[in-house]
Amino acid sequence: MGAGKSTIAQQLAQELQLPYYDLDHEIEKQHQQKITAIFAEKGEVYFRKIEHQLLHQLLEQKDRAIISLGGGTPCYANNHLILQQEGVESFYLKASIQTLTQRLEKEKEHRPMLQTNTEDTLETFIAKHLFDRSYFYYQAKHIVPVDDKSIDQIVKEITALLSN
Repeated sequence: MGAGKSTIAQQLAQELQLPYYDLDHEIEKQHQQKITAIFAEKGEVYFRKIEHQLLHQLLEQKDRAIISLGGGTPCYANNHLILQQEGVESFYLKASIQTLTQRLEKEKEHRPMLQTNTEDTLETFIAKHLFDRSYFYYQAKHIVPVDDKSIDQIVKEITALLSN
């Protein structure tokens, strides 16, 4: 959350002239509900199941595409293993706790997950999440540090990695 996954993926898709899918938006379209409503009504287990199924569907398409995942996607249902498969290029956009805190501080009211967090400071909340998820994030084929880089710089870096 806050690393720039959606923004970078959209820009990368434009640059490479490929279709772009945001996994969360695709789930919302398919179920005609916001992610927060799906979580509230059917729970996280249900959400993670449909997230896993849709990820599989998108990756099974024959055409190349850019897919932006939710921050929790690699951490459930062995999705991190799917992202290591041949023919799949996965990227972890690695941002520091300080960078994520600065970015998310401005977006608190638009991020339901941050609104329910009342005991910890935002920085502590982010640090705990990164710690819990870091094993899965580091399973990505490519790790791209994003601190102090522009969108264009990051897209160029990913494009260079894809052409190797």
